[in-house]
Amino acid sequence: MIEISKLGKWYGAFHVLKDCTTSVAKGEVVVVCGPSGSGKSTLIKCVNALEPFQQGEIRVDGVSLGDKATNLPRLRARVGMVFQHFELFPHLRIIENLCLAQQKVLGRGRDEAMARSARLLDRVGLTEQAGKFPGQLSGGQQQRVAIARALAMDPIAMLFDEPTSALDPEMINEVLEVMVALAQEGMTMMVVTHEMGFARRVADRVIFMDKGEIVEDAATEAFFGSPRSDRAQLFLSKILSH
Repeated sequence: MIEISKLGKWYGAFHVLKDCTTSVAKGEVVVVCGPSGSGKSTLIKCVNALEPFQQGEIRVDGVSLGDKATNLPRLRARVGMVFQHFELFPHLRIIENLCLAQQKVLGRGRDEAMARSARLLDRVGLTEQAGKFPGQLSGGQQQRVAIARALAMDPIAMLFDEPTSALDPEMINEVLEVMVALAQEGMTMMVVTHEMGFARRVADRVIFMDKGEIVEDAATEAFFGSPRSDRAQLFLSKILSH
């Protein structure tokens, strides 16, 4: 579903992604982890063409992001993205946040968009919040709305960029449970996160990044049981000891 080949990206003179190669199969859940500043978020934003890259290739469902003929807005509409800070429209009610892109991008009628939105709000346990504005919801509720909004577009894959890092600890689980259910339903997912419990429970593979490079790309059990690199061993020793 997602193929990344020899990806390179620079911010000016700073080499932020270095020769990154990996893939995500249909229905696979891949967690991307590593220390802050390692390039995790940049990698996942490149997959959705939110960040340009200067070297290599990314293909999503066989379509090359680097090809000038590719309709990037159309491709983005097929790949759900959930950000760290929700990115909901504060002046729109929750139900309207879910309907807007369905109507504007997919061309759905209002009744169809409303029905789809209502089903998804029920799925994430927020039916009673449909008429409220984002500012009236907790952080965890807003992030669940953001996931429902992405799902409303019927995506072929979902990308998550540290979806729980802006949340209070007690709100993290309510978001992770929605993500676990998605994974169990077979959604193709690429998740940047520090939640190692989630990674162990759900991920098929773990990618560990450091200084812009993919240092390890291994099955979940192998990564947690016997990481090959010293850098990954150090990272896990710190993050799992708390």
